[in-house]
Amino acid sequence: MFETLTQKLGAVFDKLKRRGALTEGDVDAALREVRVALLEADVALPVVKDFVVAVRMKAVGQDVIRSVTPGQMVVKIVHDHLVETLGDVAAEINLRATPPVPILMVGLQGSGKTTTTAKLAIRLGARDKKKVLMASLDTRRPAAQEQLRVLGEQAKVETLAIVAGQDPVAIARRALDVGAKEGYDVVLLDTAGRLSIDDELMQEAASVRDAVKPAETLLVVDAMTGQDAVNTARAFNEKIGVTGIVLTRVDGDARGGAALSMRAVTGRPIKLIGLGEKLDALDVFYPDRIAGRILGMGDVVSLVEKAAETVEREDAEALARKVQKGEFDFDDMASQLKQLRKMGGLSGVMGLLPGVGKIKQQMADAKIDDKLVKRQEAIISSMTRAERKNVKLLNGSRRRRIAMGSGHKVKDVDKLLKQYVEMKMMMGQLMGGDGMLGGLKGKVVRKLTGVGSRKKKQKKKKRR
Repeated sequence: MFETLTQKLGAVFDKLKRRGALTEGDVDAALREVRVALLEADVALPVVKDFVVAVRMKAVGQDVIRSVTPGQMVVKIVHDHLVETLGDVAAEINLRATPPVPILMVGLQGSGKTTTTAKLAIRLGARDKKKVLMASLDTRRPAAQEQLRVLGEQAKVETLAIVAGQDPVAIARRALDVGAKEGYDVVLLDTAGRLSIDDELMQEAASVRDAVKPAETLLVVDAMTGQDAVNTARAFNEKIGVTGIVLTRVDGDARGGAALSMRAVTGRPIKLIGLGEKLDALDVFYPDRIAGRILGMGDVVSLVEKAAETVEREDAEALARKVQKGEFDFDDMASQLKQLRKMGGLSGVMGLLPGVGKIKQQMADAKIDDKLVKRQEAIISSMTRAERKNVKLLNGSRRRRIAMGSGHKVKDVDKLLKQYVEMKMMMGQLMGGDGMLGGLKGKVVRKLTGVGSRKKKQKKKKRR
């Protein structure tokens, strides 16, 4: 997400940073390019106008013009206004109501509303430890209720039994009744959608809203529809009154205009974003982190959280001990490649690291992508246990056998060997506390394994 905008803003700010001093003319020229970049990213025109005016008011101040690093100051101002535009702080799902808490899911057909309902159910169950019941109120689209039931089975979340002939309001009331009787904490109500906004759709959603008085009315919109998503959000907010927005297919939207426009146009926060088709691909929307990604600053906090979610403490401790002893082998490398896929793949992790936006095209040209990770896993799988433990065994004949067994060429095996050596060296630097990822190591390795913290405690005891 935001790749196009990130590249264009990066080019603008690189010019500013190279200047030792800035004039008002320099700032104005840069902001003209920022304005064009935002418009090309499909950000709503009124939002762009307000954004540029607000940034200029601060950027042409004497504190900035006379600053030692005026370019950096302008970038900080833009960052702060991006955060403000996106919503300042993350907005949590409101569960402060008498159980079962009703949450109404609304939106157009094809926005991913039903899938998002299942994703939210999983999230509420896993992270908030809530017992969730899902109910489909879509009596018009063929097999809509069956679709939610199937998703419920996949997500291991209970769904309301389907009763033919009931209208949406009756289904919603029955869902709340079942939720109260069977001890559910949350009831998710998946309403019907249409291909476009019409009075009948709005009236039906309003009737359900009035009947159940939901704690949240979440509008699900497809980020890839750009300005149409913004118009949809404005219409639903005016006629239904939404409390929050869920942006789907964010991973496929290179422009990001919908995200930047949504809160400014509706006044409602983006609460969640869908980052893939898997049922666990739903994240909280953090304005400050998104602003950092847009400006190429990365998002190390999210990277640490992803690592914490997917790394088992025992595995992390074992790996830390092996690396510190210089015993990192191909089994460990395979484990790290698997970990990489769990965290969203190579592209997902790279997108969260600061300063890597500029080399993404170079990676693409060199064909370094998630397919490469799968090839590497296949090659390692073709090795014997002894070969995975001892790289010195991999002579020419063994490499040829491994290449044939994995369906690759010998040169692919040679590349893997080279990458293994580089990865082993990098892991050693990580554990040593130096190198470019030393800060990330401090947050992940010590937090997950406790290895670093135990050493510090031991040193303190010796000093005493």
